[in-house]
Amino acid sequence: MEDPAGNPLRQLVLKIHSRCDLACDHCYVYEHADRSWKARPVVMAEETVAQTARRLADYARSRRLESVTVILHGGEPLLAGPARIRAICAELDATVGAVTALDLRIHTNGVQLSRRHLDVFEEFDVRVGISLDGDRVANDRHRLDRRGRSSYDRVLRAVGLLQAPEYRHLFGGLLCTVDVANDPIAVHDALTALDPPRIDYLLPHSTWDAPPPRGSSGSPVPYADWLLAIFDHWLEGGRKVPVRTFDSVLSTLRGGPSLTEAMGLAPSDLAVVETDGAFEQADSLKAAYDGAPATGYDVFRHGFEEFSRHPGVRARQLGLRGVAETCRRCPVVESCGGGLYAHRYSSERMFDNPSVFCSDLRALVEGIAERITERALSPGVRDAGELRFAQLKRDRELLVHLGEGLAGQPGWDEVWRSLLRLDADENTAVHLDRVMSNSHLRASLRHAASDAVVTARVAAAVAATAVHARVPLHLSWVQHDTVLHLPTLGTLTLPVPGRVEVTAHTRGLTVRMPDGTGLTVDEGGGAPRWRPSAFVNVKGPEPLLVDDADPWRTRYDAAVADPLQPPALTAFGERLRTAHRILAEREPGWPDDPNALRPDAVTPLAAGAGVRLDADGFGALGVALDAEPAGIAAELPRLGRRARLAALRRATDLNVPGTRAGNLLTEAVEALGDAAHHGPGTRGAAPALERAGRALTELSGPPARDLTETGAALVAELRAEWAARTSDLRV
Repeated sequence: MEDPAGNPLRQLVLKIHSRCDLACDHCYVYEHADRSWKARPVVMAEETVAQTARRLADYARSRRLESVTVILHGGEPLLAGPARIRAICAELDATVGAVTALDLRIHTNGVQLSRRHLDVFEEFDVRVGISLDGDRVANDRHRLDRRGRSSYDRVLRAVGLLQAPEYRHLFGGLLCTVDVANDPIAVHDALTALDPPRIDYLLPHSTWDAPPPRGSSGSPVPYADWLLAIFDHWLEGGRKVPVRTFDSVLSTLRGGPSLTEAMGLAPSDLAVVETDGAFEQADSLKAAYDGAPATGYDVFRHGFEEFSRHPGVRARQLGLRGVAETCRRCPVVESCGGGLYAHRYSSERMFDNPSVFCSDLRALVEGIAERITERALSPGVRDAGELRFAQLKRDRELLVHLGEGLAGQPGWDEVWRSLLRLDADENTAVHLDRVMSNSHLRASLRHAASDAVVTARVAAAVAATAVHARVPLHLSWVQHDTVLHLPTLGTLTLPVPGRVEVTAHTRGLTVRMPDGTGLTVDEGGGAPRWRPSAFVNVKGPEPLLVDDADPWRTRYDAAVADPLQPPALTAFGERLRTAHRILAEREPGWPDDPNALRPDAVTPLAAGAGVRLDADGFGALGVALDAEPAGIAAELPRLGRRARLAALRRATDLNVPGTRAGNLLTEAVEALGDAAHHGPGTRGAAPALERAGRALTELSGPPARDLTETGAALVAELRAEWAARTSDLRV
C-alpha cells in the first residue's frame, strides 16, 4: 500500500557555509553545471537555522519519527568557525532534540579541523566524516587548495586528532572519490592504515552529457575492475574496515536494504537546505544542469511536508517504477537501483536513462555475487530444526556487526557487555536466542535510522532476556519515545521520553522512569502503565506471541490494529486457535510439514487487511481482526512456503544472487503455494500447477547452472511436490 503522504524524510543536509578552502576539480558544487552557490550567503544566518530547526521539529512530531539525521555540510562547513557551529548545534539540539532522537554529523575536507571544533562536536555528539582520496599521490591528483598546494598532510593531521582517545568515538569514516588512474590497492591500504570506522567509495559525479573518464586500461568496465580489486583485497584481509559500497551490495543481494543513496531501490529520504534557507533536492543533482536541485521552496514559506510532496522528491521515491525500462528488466536492479539519480541524466531524456556507470555497476554486482555465493549444501533445506539454527546464527552475526560498529558510542558499551554476559551462560543464552529471534526486533536492528535507536532496542531486548532467565541485571539508556517495549515480555508507557533505568530481578523488573518515578512489575502481577505480552496456545511446539504493541510491528503492506482491549484480544486468540484446528483437520500432517508456518509473532491488522507476512519476510504473521478462521487456515500453507523460502535465503544461497534462477524459484514456490491454498486434488489448483510446471521446466535449462547445491535440493523437492499434486489432480 503506497503511503499517500510519501515516504518520510529522515535526513537533512544543512548547508551552513557556501564556500570552500580547497579547489577540487571533481567537486559537484563548484566544478559542475550548477552555479547557484554564487548568489547565496556565505554563512547561514541565525534566523535561518532557527526556522529550519522549527520546521524539522514540526515535521518529526507530525510524522512521529523515532530519529532524524542532520548533516552539517558546505562548501566547507568548518569555515563557519567553532563558535558559529556550536550555536547551530545548540539550536538543533534544543528544538529538534526535544521532539526526537537527533543524530548530528558533519562532512568536511578536514583541512581546518581543530581541537576547538572537536570539543564542540564532543558536546553535541557530532560524528565527523572526512574526504580523502587515498595516499598522497591519489589524493593530490584532485584535492588541492586554491594555491595549488597539497591538502594531504593537513587532512592526515585532522584524522590524527580524531584518533585521539577522547575524540575517537566521533570519527564517522572516510569518503573517497574513485579515480581509475589511481592504484586501487594502494588507495585502500592507505585509507585502512588510518583505522577509520568505515570507508565509502564514491563514483565521480558524471552524466551522459559529461561522461566519466574511462582510464587507459581499455576495459569496458574500469570502475567495476577497480572496485572489485579492492573487494578481493578486502575479503582476503578479513573485512577489517566496513566499506559501505560493498556492504550495501552484499545486503541487497540477499534481500536486505540498500545502505547508500548511490545504489539500491530504497526511496530517497533526504532534504537539503541551503545557506539562504532554500529547500533543494540531493546535492549530487548539481552535476546534471544549472538549477537541477532547485524546488522553489524555502523554510520561511514552506515546511518539510510540502517539500516531501515536490515532484522531484517523489520521483526518487518510486523504487522500481522510478528507473528506466532497461533497468526494470535487469537482473541486478535490486542491488544497483539504476545508480545514483544524478548519474542518469542526459539532455535528451532527462533522468529516464540507466546510470552512465550502468555497465560498471552490473559488472560490480555480478562480480560480488559470484565471489560470495555459498554453494555447499545447507542442512536447513531438509531439516526445520537446522533451519532455525541457521537463523540464530544470522542473528548472532547481526549482533556482532552491531557490536563492532557501535563500540564506543554513548550507552552502547554497557549494553554490549551485558549481552555478552547473558550469551556466555548456556542457561541464559537460550533466552537471548528466544528474544533476539523476534522478527520485529530483527527488523528494527536492520532498519533503525540512528545508533541511539539501535542502542535502545538492544538494551530493551537484553533486559527482557534477563527477566525471562531470572538473572539480576541493571541497565540504563535513553528512550526517545514514550513506548518502552521489551520484546516478548511486555510494554511500558512512559510519562515522558528520556533516560530509563531497568533492573531485572528473580521475580520481575523495576523501572526508574524519566520523570524520576519508579514502577515494579512482579511475576504474575500487573502494574500501572505496564501491559504484558499475550500468548495463544495452538497446536505446535510453542504458543503464539500476539504482538499488538511493538512500535516496529508496522511492517506490513497494510494498517495494523491499535493495541487490543482484553475482550478483543480473547476473541482474536480464539480465531487463531480455530484456524489451526481447521487446518489440522484438513491436512493432518501439516504441523510436521517443512513448509508449515511457524511465526514468532502474530500482529493484529486493521479490518479488511486479510492475512499476510511481514514485508521484510522475517517470519511475522499479520492477521486482520475480521479475518474468518477458515480464511486464515486456507492462507497458512501458502504463506508457510513463502516464509520458508525467505528463511532459506537468509540462511544460505539458493542461487547466484541476482540471476534468473532466483526469480524462477520464487515463481515455483508461489505457484505451489497457490495450489495448496485450493486444497489437494481440486480443479482450482490446476492453473497454479501449470505455472509451477513452467518455472520448474525452465529451471532444468541454463538457469540450473546458477543453482547452488541447496537450491538444487529445493528444486528437487518442488518437482516431487508438483508431480504428487498433478497426480492427485488427474485422479
